Amino acid sequence: MARHEFWAYRRENGRVGIRNHVVILPLDDLSNAAAEAVANNIKGTMALPHAYGRLQFGEDLEVFFRTLIGTGSNPNVAACVVIGIEPGWTGRIVDGIAKTGKPVAGFSIERNGDIATIAAASRKAAEYMQWASEKRREACRIEELFVSTKCGESDTTSGLASCPTVGNLIDKLDPAGVTTCFGETSEITGAEDVCASRAATKEAAAKFMKAFGAYQEMINRHKTNDLFESQPTKGNIAGGLTTIEEKAFGNLQKIGKKTKFIDVLTPAEAPAHGPGLYFMDTSSAAAECVTLQAAAGFVVHLFPTGQGNVIGNPVEPVIKLTANPRTARTMSEHIDLDVSGILRREMTLDQAGDRLIDLTMRVCNGRLTAAEVLGHREFVLTRLYPSA
Repeated sequence: MARHEFWAYRRENGRVGIRNHVVILPLDDLSNAAAEAVANNIKGTMALPHAYGRLQFGEDLEVFFRTLIGTGSNPNVAACVVIGIEPGWTGRIVDGIAKTGKPVAGFSIERNGDIATIAAASRKAAEYMQWASEKRREACRIEELFVSTKCGESDTTSGLASCPTVGNLIDKLDPAGVTTCFGETSEITGAEDVCASRAATKEAAAKFMKAFGAYQEMINRHKTNDLFESQPTKGNIAGGLTTIEEKAFGNLQKIGKKTKFIDVLTPAEAPAHGPGLYFMDTSSAAAECVTLQAAAGFVVHLFPTGQGNVIGNPVEPVIKLTANPRTARTMSEHIDLDVSGILRREMTLDQAGDRLIDLTMRVCNGRLTAAEVLGHREFVLTRLYPSA
């Protein structure tokens, strides 16, 4: 098999996934218990409890629907059971996922109660689980791959080596037609003009600056003095990053030296302009960002970390790499790739990028990431403003 082919599951809409999950998706916080009960009944299924889903409105509600529909629609999900307190919003999630052609069913607790709902949903989940178990991987082309990235617990080694390793991968895979995505709007503060200059068109640059400007307006409206203890975090400072500007320029290394982004996505928005690099307007919180990118349809995630972040995601496998030798030693169970050899001049950046490509292909072919083995399934919805 050629280096840039991989084995994946072909879904009904033509997209390919590298995992084969049957997800039990609660619409709202009141339905978490029922969803978890179904997952407990039907082995191999996976519940995704979360805190929101009641009395949201406006754009906050739209982000909520995009995230839940997108999560169920992700190609790594073979089938989905949706459980909600009432039938209206539950049906909207089901209808959205159904557009992919994959099996999906919805159940509402209102006027049925937990016990009856759990019984009916469990029967459907068992049917889906057995159906999904017979799915088989097939050879897929590299241009069918969707890769997202963010960094976390950054330090000086992040900007010097681990983030540039991801950038090296993107520079190599972008010409091959891979669809990629970066985000973390707040962590580009101080490097926003450089980021805008990496847009492929004036329109994309303007969309980025509009998203960044909206973030700055929100910060200026709510901050007390500055972003003290938020950006940079205490972990960032301990790792040698004293300002958000230092953090931003290291963060931006993830998009490589040559690749330009072709469009700007709203949170959880699926890319619609073909292969290439996209920017998504996201929080810099690890679990929120990865959740949004998974909801947009990305199937594998690259996560450089300096001081050591343990992030995983239930739907999108997270590959963690570090260039910090102490982190590689003390948190080895969380690290998929150690590129600290770059700083010791034992490995070139080009070699590190090749190793990351090879590891990414292995994960796409079925290798479990460290986060998957350890059971890290961080699923956190983004909230824009208070409930009604």
